[in-house]
Amino acid sequence: MSLISLILNILWIITGGIWMAAGWLLAAIVMAITIIGLPWARSAVNIASYTLAPFGRTAVSREEWDGRTDFGTSPLGMIGNVIWFVLAGWWLALGHLLTAVALALTIVGIPFAWAHLKLAVISLWPIGKRIVSNEELEERARAGYRIQGSH
Repeated sequence: MSLISLILNILWIITGGIWMAAGWLLAAIVMAITIIGLPWARSAVNIASYTLAPFGRTAVSREEWDGRTDFGTSPLGMIGNVIWFVLAGWWLALGHLLTAVALALTIVGIPFAWAHLKLAVISLWPIGKRIVSNEELEERARAGYRIQGSH
């Protein structure tokens, strides 16, 4: 992680990142308690980690990254994302959206507001995402792979 990413992540935590990461962890715990929600809990933990330190990393489609379809990127994953949206996605997206609006009111907070908006989109449809470092993404690009990131 670069020094700039580290500084931005520290500022991010102070400006609301910690609260939204806690929201993601709460969603993961609630899903895990149900046992049936374990696939959603795994995705929520992955996105909680990303929410805690988004700078220097990006979310990509696992299907594009791995070059194959798996359970989370199949039609069953789409159904899982619809269920996620109903149970937890909308309120996490709303939390990111409200935080983004509050941060956008300040000039200093605009980059953080933009990051919250990207996370709001991921909140709606997290299954089938992989969090990778920007270095990994650039390495793949140099090798000739085309991966669509969420950054």
